[in-house]
Amino acid sequence: MKLPARFWAGLIAGLLVGSVAAQPASTVSFNGSLGAKTALLLIDGEARTVAVGATVRGVRLLSLDDGRAEIELGGRRQTLLMGASPGRVGDTGAAAAAGRKIIISAGSGGHFTSSGTINGKTTQFLVDTGATAISISQAEAERMGLNFSAGRSIMTQTANGVVQAHMMQLGSVRVGDVEVRNVEAIVIPGQMSHVLLGNSFLTRFQMQRHNDVLTLDLRY
Repeated sequence: MKLPARFWAGLIAGLLVGSVAAQPASTVSFNGSLGAKTALLLIDGEARTVAVGATVRGVRLLSLDDGRAEIELGGRRQTLLMGASPGRVGDTGAAAAAGRKIIISAGSGGHFTSSGTINGKTTQFLVDTGATAISISQAEAERMGLNFSAGRSIMTQTANGVVQAHMMQLGSVRVGDVEVRNVEAIVIPGQMSHVLLGNSFLTRFQMQRHNDVLTLDLRY
């Protein structure tokens, strides 16, 4: 029996739609959480809510905890930090490139802020090219369990005058997919809304700003 042309057209269209739907995601970012078991993921630019254990567009959410989402795509696992730039997953070459570049968009007031981690503890960074080193409030350092009192005692100038602070080495500073080790930091008494991402971190990168986008390319 000869089938009508519209049958074949419909079949081909259905196969094409199925092929497109089956394509795995190429970029994923973690934009927020809805309770303790559901993440808001941006998958190829499309916002999707994904429950722990569920799979959307080939992205499986494995766990959700403390500003991090662990996902699996194409048999590979990756940890996403909340608010970080989208990471490419499922391709070794792309993942390696992503591990050397940070892209931050300007937020309120034109400031460049990003979530990240210090020694594995989540925190919020503010890019500050005027700061000599990464600057952390004592309250935030205590929250993260940093042993700053063992560091070198110094005197530093702040908006409230000269105060005693502590210099220390951070084992790991991570923003997005990029991790830098052994970074100098200053712990200052009082509280600040963000950890200042100063030049002890920034000088490891080639910096470029285009309109409201700041790109940091790792030098070494």
